[in-house]
Order: sequence, then C-alpha cells, then structure tokens
Amino acid sequence: MDTHDYTSLVTKVWNYAHVLRDQGISYGDYVEQITFLLFLKMDLERSELLGEPSAIPAKWRWDKLGPLSGDDLELQYRHTLEALAKEKGLIGTIFRKAQNKLTDPAKLKRIVSLIDAETWIGIGVDVKGAIYEGLLERNAAEIKSGAGQYFTPRPLIQAMVTVVGPRIGETVHDPACGTGGFLLSAYEYMKAQPAAKDRAQQRRLREHTFSGVDIVDEVVRLCGMNLYLHGIGNGESPIVSGDALGSMPAERYQVILTNPPLGNESSYPEIGEDGEVDTEQEHYEREDFKFTTSNKQLNFMQHIMTVMDTGGPAAVVLPDNVLFEAGSAGEGIRRRLLEQFDFHTL
Repeated sequence: MDTHDYTSLVTKVWNYAHVLRDQGISYGDYVEQITFLLFLKMDLERSELLGEPSAIPAKWRWDKLGPLSGDDLELQYRHTLEALAKEKGLIGTIFRKAQNKLTDPAKLKRIVSLIDAETWIGIGVDVKGAIYEGLLERNAAEIKSGAGQYFTPRPLIQAMVTVVGPRIGETVHDPACGTGGFLLSAYEYMKAQPAAKDRAQQRRLREHTFSGVDIVDEVVRLCGMNLYLHGIGNGESPIVSGDALGSMPAERYQVILTNPPLGNESSYPEIGEDGEVDTEQEHYEREDFKFTTSNKQLNFMQHIMTVMDTGGPAAVVLPDNVLFEAGSAGEGIRRRLLEQFDFHTL
C-alpha cells in the first residue's frame, strides 16, 4: 500500500469520527468500536488470506456480521461483544466489558462497511499501528482533561527510552501502561538493534519482552489492540487489567518505564454513626512498602523499587517536588533511593 493510499485511509477513518461526533458519539467511543470491529475483520483476513486458524468462535466471526443490516446487525453485534468478553487471552482483554455504543443500526452499518471495504492484513504492520496511534492521539487531544494520564507526550517517552537504552533480551514493564506508549517506543528502539536481525531474537522481542498493567478497562483494551496492531504478543495478552499496587507481585523486570497516575488514592465515603459522611483514604498495606501513604506516585515508586531486577534501570515521570516534602513519605523514599539504589538523576 503506498503512502497516498495509507493517508487517504487515515483521513477516511477520521472523517467518519467527525460525522459521529456531530451526532453525539465521542471520539473515545468511536475508537473503542473501531477496535472491536477491526479485530473481527482482521481475524477473518488472517484465516482466509494467511490460512491461520481463527481465534474467534464461528458464530461470532466477521462473516456472520458483515452481511447484516438494520436491527439484525445491531443484535448480532451486541451478542458478539457479550460472548467475546468471556473469552481468554488477548480476545478477552480487547473485549472485556465491551458494550455497543453504536445503537443506531445505520451508523453501525456505516462503520462496518468502512472496515469491510479494506483489506487490513495487506497493510504493513507499521502503517496499521500508525493509523491506530493517530486515532488514540486524536482522542487524547479531544479529552484534554485527564487524557494525559493515558497518553504521555511522545517526545518525552522517546527521550526516556533513549536514556535507559533497553537491549534485546531484557524484559520491559510499565505498571501504569495507559495505551502502551512506553512499551511501543521501547519496541521501536530495540527493533533497530543489530540483534533484531536474528529471527529467534526477533521472536523473543515480540513475544516475551513487554508487559504492562492498567486499572482502567477501556484503556487496557486500547493498549492491547495497539500492541497487537504493532505485531507484539503471542496470542496471550501482554497487558493485564488490574491494580498494580494491589499486592506484591512475584515477577521482576529488567527495565521499567512509566508515567504513574497523579494524585492521592481514591478515597471512599464512610457513613459515621451520627449519619455524617467521612471520607476514608485508602492506603495500600504491603510488606514491601516501607512507607504508608495515600499518594499514588509515591506508592508507584515503592512498587517499582520492588519489581525492578537487580541492576535494571527505571525511568519514571514524577510531579515536581514530590520527593522533597519534609517529614513526608516522599522524603523517606528519597533517602531510600539514595542509600539503597544506584540513583542517577532526579
């Protein structure tokens, strides 16, 4: 596919996002529905064009969806999402808690036709990834209030990856992975290394190098699809939906790159005996956490200190001054970093 075709495809996909937004469907919902439909279409292409076994049960495949229209299409699509949410591996990750936000069958049919008209498997992996990254970036720009926590600016990510310099053979982890920016940037960096010419190392890079966690289901879905479209993974999902801070994990990782969420842990309302509402702060009680605090970034720092492999580098985005508040957990964590770690730059 030449550059012109690719550009016109991106434009087509985006233009329809505008049409839907004028009709009350957000970019986020649009990107999510594109994710579901694109995965189904590519699964069919993989089996028809590449002869690979389909990962999806026969009654929920694209060929059962594509020819339908009207209420039949909406019903089949809804049931497909409900069924695939129960699957394991990457499918379960991408369709986790999936819902149809395109309840108007005409709009749904339009997107199905848009995706059906292209042969996605024929587009280079990098191009598919670029189209999807473009959608994620556009979505982040639309919801400025808070999309930053899922979408770290790419130049910052690239600078951090270059400084850390991950090498093929090392495992790379992001405990607050968002849509996967750090993992993908590390992949691009490692893919350019001479060792990547070796097929076994190439496979190791794609299938056994990257992992991540995020607590927001919708974001985990987008990240799983993003990595899949860039050719990362081995049928299992490299990304897990969950609270990275919830318990002490057994795994250790050689490289950590992350931009943890800001703020304090979610507080929850507690009704006192007098009927007054008190806000209780949730703290993480973990044996490996030397300091108890409700500050998310500080807890992520403590988590990273646990899951880092000996001798492995970590680069972490932190708010200004978080390690400098006198008498706070931040001060204690800073002292521990200086005394027990090879602490390079703050």
